Amino acid sequence: MRTSARRIFPRCSILALTFALLLFGAAPLLGAEYAALEGVDRLDTVVDYTNGSAKEATLIFPAIREIYQDKSVTSLKEEPRTVIIFHGEAVNLITTDRKGKGKDHQAYEEVAKMIRQFKEEGVKMEVCMYAVKVMGVDPATLMPEIDQVGNGFIAAAGYQAQGYSLIPVP
Repeated sequence: MRTSARRIFPRCSILALTFALLLFGAAPLLGAEYAALEGVDRLDTVVDYTNGSAKEATLIFPAIREIYQDKSVTSLKEEPRTVIIFHGEAVNLITTDRKGKGKDHQAYEEVAKMIRQFKEEGVKMEVCMYAVKVMGVDPATLMPEIDQVGNGFIAAAGYQAQGYSLIPVP
């Protein structure tokens, strides 16, 4: 049995070594999915979110999550930073007041769950208090996970001045 084990072991080692070389040799090809990330050390993004549809948010929020969880982004030298600023009708997504939401109630609950997950994952979120006032949302009903800023446009411009890339979601 010792003899057969010796005969099998070298084959396994050669196969394992060949597989490892192929895998590591292909690694640069796997990371080359985004030519736009070439030479980038960290991906900082600010999402200017104005879409007020809870149903659409349940489709868009997972795409936002991919911005900072994609392997091409997480393999960069520095951790990504992501900010979401809620403007316009989107302030209706972040209120705990569900009156008048009717059949979309489940979608709003799903959005709230995703917002809590964003916070747990380190995403910074801000709400434009100017929009809150214009949309008639009671500030006391805003989700506590979201920081309040006077004017979301100023916040978005400030993040851009810091080097963040702006992604508008109308």
